[in-house]
Amino acid sequence: MINKQYPYRTIISPVPEGTTHPVWSVMIPTYNCANYLCETLTSVLSQDPGSEIMQIEVVDDHSTKDDPEAIVKELAGDRVSFYRQPENVGHVKNFTTCLERSRGKHLLHGDDCVREGFYRKMQQTFDTQPEIGAAFCRHIFMDETGHWRHFSEILQPQSGTIDNWLEKIIVKQYIQTPSIVVRRQVYEKLGSFDRRFCFYYEDWEMWVRIAAQYPVWYEVEPLAIYRLHSVSNTGQTVRTGKNMQEVRRGLEIAQSYLPAYLPQSTVDRLIDANKKHSAICALRTAQNMLMIGDLPAAIAQIQEAFKCSISPKVMAYFIYFATQAGLKRSLSFYRS
Repeated sequence: MINKQYPYRTIISPVPEGTTHPVWSVMIPTYNCANYLCETLTSVLSQDPGSEIMQIEVVDDHSTKDDPEAIVKELAGDRVSFYRQPENVGHVKNFTTCLERSRGKHLLHGDDCVREGFYRKMQQTFDTQPEIGAAFCRHIFMDETGHWRHFSEILQPQSGTIDNWLEKIIVKQYIQTPSIVVRRQVYEKLGSFDRRFCFYYEDWEMWVRIAAQYPVWYEVEPLAIYRLHSVSNTGQTVRTGKNMQEVRRGLEIAQSYLPAYLPQSTVDRLIDANKKHSAICALRTAQNMLMIGDLPAAIAQIQEAFKCSISPKVMAYFIYFATQAGLKRSLSFYRS
């Protein structure tokens, strides 16, 4: 059902009366990632408290390169439900399907994992903090082979509700989807992910939207694992710069969530900080593209970076990485 006030958000209806309402709904969207699905499901099933407490369902966006249903049946039998989209609808609509089919809370990508204690600790938080709309933990970045690479930054020394969270999240993305749990009632109030995002950033816009309406809890222990994919597998969105176009669109949408009582100077500072951060992210992506020899992608990212910001900080970073790239080419020529 379309929200007339916000036509880009699907309405998430309350769970019907008389329907089983588990504490958890672990909804796992997939698309051509069945080679990772076994690890994802194992991380959930090892913490499974039973079907009355936890709904587990894989929602597949009409995969064409693998058979996630076979993985589900082999690993979990009837314990994990499986739903296949009749046609490919794109990841944002597939996320919405997950929310519509859920009866509890938690969205977990088909190539990510949760660590032992994730559900127990998060449930303790929701039980003792009835005012929060969401809670998230630190996460670990792992590569395609399952090796841990680094941890997300520490946002505060102790677990607890984050002060001025909206002003922090509006500047940059701190959250990866497997690490956050959102009350289903929050989605019922705010609607689904925004369909104006086709490739990227729809999750950040949602976290900003939630931060504008609810307190959010931060768990300092890293209990979720987010999988990074190699730059060689980067899609057309990066090669054409469309990823950064969605970043700019996201800022246009999300800045409207900043409260009216904030001084204009504060609003300007936050928006400027977002643009600088986005520009440097694009330049880092350009740097990675140059490393694998994808010059068109690097150029597209540089152009998009300068559309975000040409501040002294951004230009200094550009000069630094351009100099490094030139030095590496010179050394390669010399060695040859």
